[in-house]
Amino acid sequence: MNRQQRHAAILRILRDHAVSTQTELADALHAAGHDVVQTTVSRDIHELGLIKVRGSSGRLIYAPPQAAEAERADAIAVAFARWALEVEPSGNLVVVVTPYGYASPLAQAIDVAHHPRIAGTIAGENTVLLIARDGTTGAKLAEEIRGHMLRGVA
Repeated sequence: MNRQQRHAAILRILRDHAVSTQTELADALHAAGHDVVQTTVSRDIHELGLIKVRGSSGRLIYAPPQAAEAERADAIAVAFARWALEVEPSGNLVVVVTPYGYASPLAQAIDVAHHPRIAGTIAGENTVLLIARDGTTGAKLAEEIRGHMLRGVA
């Protein structure tokens, strides 16, 4: 088996199973009929750019790098749904009103997520100011945030 085939097998395994360690991945490859050693698995993890994300069970598992983007996008959507009460755009800015004391946690969630259209945040006690990146209007960003706010609303 060549490297390309082994990489494809690893990605299939990660899609279908929660794998936490290199040993578990090597065992899964062996079960799938691939003869590998731990050093090969380690090199493959590096070459594929695999990362660890929190699985549905709560434990850390290997995932392709795209999974981090999805996880960050989900985290920011949850933060807006949980803490954003009102949204008002102005130019390339968006003012987000939160309950008292929740502006900082919301701003931190946004900053950690590295939202591609938000250049930065400034938090007060119950207000977060979002600065949109060039090419993004406050109105467009506010529309996206409103969509997150409605998440889970019946």
